[in-house]
Amino acid sequence: MATETRILDQTDENKLPISEKLTFGFGNLAANLMLTTASSFITYYYTDVVGLSAVIVGNILLWARLFDGASDLAMGAIVDKTRSKHGKARPWILWMAIPYALAMILLFTSPDFLGSTGKAIYAFVTYVIALAGVYTATMVPYNAMIGTTTSNPVERGNLSTSRTLAGFVGAMGVTAAVLPIVTFFGGDKQAWTWMAVVFGVISSLLLLLLFKNSKERVIETTVAVEKVPLKTNIKALLQNKYWIIMILYMMIGFISSGLGGINIFYAQWILGDPAKVAVIGILSFMPIAVGAVFMPFLLSKFSKKIIVLSGSFVMLLGLGIIALFPENFTMILVGLVIRGLGIAPGAVAGFAMLGDVADYGEWKTGIRSEGLIFSAGTFAEKVGSGVGGLILGLVLGLGGYVSQGATQSTEALFAIKAIFAYLPIVFTVICILLILFYDLDKKLPEIAADLKAKRVNG
Repeated sequence: MATETRILDQTDENKLPISEKLTFGFGNLAANLMLTTASSFITYYYTDVVGLSAVIVGNILLWARLFDGASDLAMGAIVDKTRSKHGKARPWILWMAIPYALAMILLFTSPDFLGSTGKAIYAFVTYVIALAGVYTATMVPYNAMIGTTTSNPVERGNLSTSRTLAGFVGAMGVTAAVLPIVTFFGGDKQAWTWMAVVFGVISSLLLLLLFKNSKERVIETTVAVEKVPLKTNIKALLQNKYWIIMILYMMIGFISSGLGGINIFYAQWILGDPAKVAVIGILSFMPIAVGAVFMPFLLSKFSKKIIVLSGSFVMLLGLGIIALFPENFTMILVGLVIRGLGIAPGAVAGFAMLGDVADYGEWKTGIRSEGLIFSAGTFAEKVGSGVGGLILGLVLGLGGYVSQGATQSTEALFAIKAIFAYLPIVFTVICILLILFYDLDKKLPEIAADLKAKRVNG
């Protein structure tokens, strides 16, 4: 019977090169060129460009994301079993660089010869291929690299900061650039495909640069003991209460992100100017990027739990301003800035916390599975945003939104306001309640000392 166990050791305990920390963010920049484009514009593309109903689109997004979530956990297990000269997570970045561009293009195509049913099926299949397939096979390993690049908690925080900053730069760029690019290529359905070509090519180049300038230092040494089967890995994962807390926290947070597809509807129907979606998008993401700059300093001074909770209450303040002044564009922008500053702590600390969760899991069960644990990030991201997309479609449908309509009813306009201004408050409160149960920070020194002793003693 084939047997192995994995003993972790860091080959180089020095600080990571600045260039590597900077280019690490390229992965999340590529991620947002696909994911933010999908979450912010795919509902509009399917309804107002392709012509599908909002309810059908909501169901497409939900069921596709359920496939997506399952693929994340499967990919996490695959990463844990991958062995190559480049490591176990890093090689996937190379292997997926070209398919990533092709998937992006598929996502924004819709053949004219298909009827309504055919277009819906085509949308579902291409969405699953792009998000559940290629995106998952790229981003689960990418997220796991936070754990395999270094075992230093401070450097993990720096990698997470780079990841967050680059991601939100990408998100800002997407929201600002999509409509101008579509307009440049003619503004029709084909123009959306050309937009995807541009983003796909850029994404492939970013992933290739990430691969070239990265290195896995937390290595695994094989010794002759019984190999841990997948079932046991999953059982150990479910015994890790902090993994459960974090996956729920991240999933609820990404439901709010999934509601971001309402921005273009809000700009068009409530503010009366579709072009304002660019300003909304920039001020949704720029404060997060600015706030993320200060996170390494704050993470060195305060616990991750305190930082995340503080940020959540700042988020509530910003969301409250938006809810009180849903048609005042100036106050909306003020609320977006405050909300963005509040999002930054959770966006940065969340993935760094998963590294701590992996340490806790190894300490508690003797089994370490970065792939499965970090798959929580992309699982939560895609299932959460999928549920957000479903909620968006259902609420628009209940409000009587008319795809490609010249006008909308009072009920439809209220539905748009509710998705943009009111529902995010509910989800933020739920996130606060979840983080109140996270008390791992105070246990980390003992866990780190115990794990170090075990590795030294072999």
